[in-house]
Amino acid sequence: MNILYIHGLNGSLSPEKRAILENHGAVYSPPIDYQENDYSIEHLNIEFKDKDINVVMGSSMGGFVGYYLSIAFQTPALLFNPALVYRSVFQNVPDYKNRNRSFKKIVLGAQDDIVYPNNTLLFIAERIKNNTDYQISIRQDLAHRIPLDIFEEEVESFFKGIGY
Repeated sequence: MNILYIHGLNGSLSPEKRAILENHGAVYSPPIDYQENDYSIEHLNIEFKDKDINVVMGSSMGGFVGYYLSIAFQTPALLFNPALVYRSVFQNVPDYKNRNRSFKKIVLGAQDDIVYPNNTLLFIAERIKNNTDYQISIRQDLAHRIPLDIFEEEVESFFKGIGY
């Protein structure tokens, strides 16, 4: 199993979260400078297209990028508070086709005051018929940052849900 984890704006994958993911396979989590690279999605697609990525994950800005990479790779995705509607930095969005309706589990924090969950739900509603298969989890106990216990719980639930 090859897991591509995309970090958020000015972030990185913590060693503790990496350890949780490594229980399920090899983890790739490249550093990304979103401010300097308007084409992060396409550059990551090119960099990892030959790595046999099985799952894409991301949080916030990384959830936004992961959303489109999961379409490009035709793989399931686990996305925490993805910045699908509004972002503080511009990113070019390629026009990938989702032939296999790749499954996406989206975890939204009801207390998130950075990526508003209602905007994400509207984004999904506009694409629900022709884009993908979604599972949406709205957590009342979650804000923007993902605590380790919630991260582990959602990762385990995701892998169980996709049969790994």
